[in-house]
Amino acid sequence: MAPTSAGQYHWVSMLAPSSARKFLGYMTGWLTITGWQATVASAAYLTGTMIQGLILLTHPDYEQPAQNWHGTLLLWGVILLSYTINTAIGMLLATFEGLVFFLHILGFFGVLLSMVLLKSEHASSEDVFNTFFNSGDWQTQGLSFCIGILGIVYAFVGGGSAIHMSEEIHNAATVVPWSILTGLLLNGTLGFAMMIATLYCMGDVEAAIAENPHYPFMAIFHNAVGSTAGAAVMSSIVLVMTFSATTGCLASTSRVYWAFARDRGIPGWRFLKKVSPRTSIPTHSVLTTCVISVILSFVNIGDATAFNGIISISVAGLFGSIGMMPSVLTNTMGSGLSWGPWRIPGLLGVANNILCCSYLLFIFFFSFWPTSREVTPQTMNWAVLVTVVVITWSIVYYLAWARKTYSGPIIEV
Repeated sequence: MAPTSAGQYHWVSMLAPSSARKFLGYMTGWLTITGWQATVASAAYLTGTMIQGLILLTHPDYEQPAQNWHGTLLLWGVILLSYTINTAIGMLLATFEGLVFFLHILGFFGVLLSMVLLKSEHASSEDVFNTFFNSGDWQTQGLSFCIGILGIVYAFVGGGSAIHMSEEIHNAATVVPWSILTGLLLNGTLGFAMMIATLYCMGDVEAAIAENPHYPFMAIFHNAVGSTAGAAVMSSIVLVMTFSATTGCLASTSRVYWAFARDRGIPGWRFLKKVSPRTSIPTHSVLTTCVISVILSFVNIGDATAFNGIISISVAGLFGSIGMMPSVLTNTMGSGLSWGPWRIPGLLGVANNILCCSYLLFIFFFSFWPTSREVTPQTMNWAVLVTVVVITWSIVYYLAWARKTYSGPIIEV
């Protein structure tokens, strides 16, 4: 109905009551930026440390000299390469994503078939579907599940990234929804199939974790195919996919910065809203996203566990911003509301919205929980503190400056 790079905060500004439209849209914008910025930093972290895991796979003696700052330096390299792809040539990003798509499909069958066919012994269905772990020592298995599901949720937070590229896509009102749904269905199906195959080929969980503590799936590949070289190739495919996700998230995040700066909602909006005349890319916003990701990466040097909390910030920020839309929807546009080409009418649409709102609330609530029942400064989920700080800062900035410059999304007629 309204494809725009601003995404959630534009829609909240459209649909909220007129008395609160400006402030609620502004707060949604800050939640969106927080979520996407955390996604870029955490995705780059996963890519960088996955390279460390690959080094450990091929050189087991690396386990002792391995340091957190090694992963941080690799993270910087990932950010630099992603920045180059996003800014060097206008069409380079689209070409890169197209090539990665084919590798994604071919790599899926290459990894899955190698693992399943070369693994000599497979677990029983009883072990796969009826064995549960509660590593956080929570009171019930159900509570452990609710907290552990956050990792699966994180894998899908980039599903809506195409929204923020809407202003660079032809026929976005139709193409963007189809892109989102196709991506979720395709990756959800392939991911589920890979998960089942991995569970059947996993073997001893504790042994896999001991062999490669941060990325035990590499140890599972190694034990399944019986070859270090083969496992390295399989792991490298996953690594390329993770890097591709980082590059795509960087593109989407920079567009949110650019859109919010265009509407004068963030500090430095005059700088951030500038677009390169050569490539039509908001290079200043791309650079800002990279710089903030690098700054956040310093947390990893001190404590990798604390940096993992950025994953929770990503989920909380994005789910919080999306949850703002149904909470403020009052159809204040009246007869002026025009449906887009993508719509679920009648009771099915209502049921869909109820399910979405329930899911959003459920995930948002558990995104702030620690992974372990025994909470220490190292295992604490600091996402709640960061979220409160961001909200407090955004309110202070709004009262001091933004309310004078920000008036909602700028509409060009």
